[in-house]
Amino acid sequence: MASINAYKMDGLGNDFIIIDRRKNSINLTKEKIIELGNRTNIGFDQIIFIEKEEENSFPIKIFNSDGGEISACGNGSRCVAYLLGKNLNTKRIKLKTSNRILNAKIVKDFHVELAMDKPLFNFEDIPISKEINPGNVSLNINKKTFDGGICVNVGNPHIIFFVKDCFEHDLKVIGPKIENHDLFPEKTNVTFAQVIDKKNITVNVWERGAGLTKACGTAACATAAAAFKNKLINNEVDIKFKEGFLNIKIDKSSNIFMTGPVSDIKSIKIDI
Repeated sequence: MASINAYKMDGLGNDFIIIDRRKNSINLTKEKIIELGNRTNIGFDQIIFIEKEEENSFPIKIFNSDGGEISACGNGSRCVAYLLGKNLNTKRIKLKTSNRILNAKIVKDFHVELAMDKPLFNFEDIPISKEINPGNVSLNINKKTFDGGICVNVGNPHIIFFVKDCFEHDLKVIGPKIENHDLFPEKTNVTFAQVIDKKNITVNVWERGAGLTKACGTAACATAAAAFKNKLINNEVDIKFKEGFLNIKIDKSSNIFMTGPVSDIKSIKIDI
């Protein structure tokens, strides 16, 4: 059986396999990604491929542990930027996803800032399947109505519910039902958010295609954008996860900047 070189990293426990394809073409089938993503195997939330540099940016391709390709992964992008920055001896890295250019900056050891561009709040940009108000969505799940959902796209689709206790509901039960609701043609990420004060929010996240994860960078950005739009917070907020927090800033042009820790870089071998 052949083996390839890869890297294992995480951001606040949100963990990734990173495969560098800048020099060698390496392809994995959907079935192989699912096999590797299983926690009885290597296990990861997302697997990310780094492509050859194009126009001063590094394209990345991202797959969830269910084998589905996605367009955004905030913590994973910060990890890739840190890996490339150390490899190329630079503090600034530009990444290219399928729908955005992401400018990353290593601000100190094991801390990366990522410019995430602007949030999109129009129903067709999220997308949602009906022309309804994406800022006040009601869903009936397991004979219970969840009101006040706010939909936003920050490179991928999200719905956020601001609640008194973000751990009141079992996301293992309702998360997949919201993720796969007919309202979301591309499925959606799901966040229950608890505003502590104008500078702090605690969240509980169900990731589209990955399930319950310890942290989610785009969910932090989406939560901050939704909270700021609804005047629940100031333009800078700490989003708290199980293993720490991500700092989110929103500038006067609505651009989102996410800063937080990354792990050390672990070299591994993958049997393919």
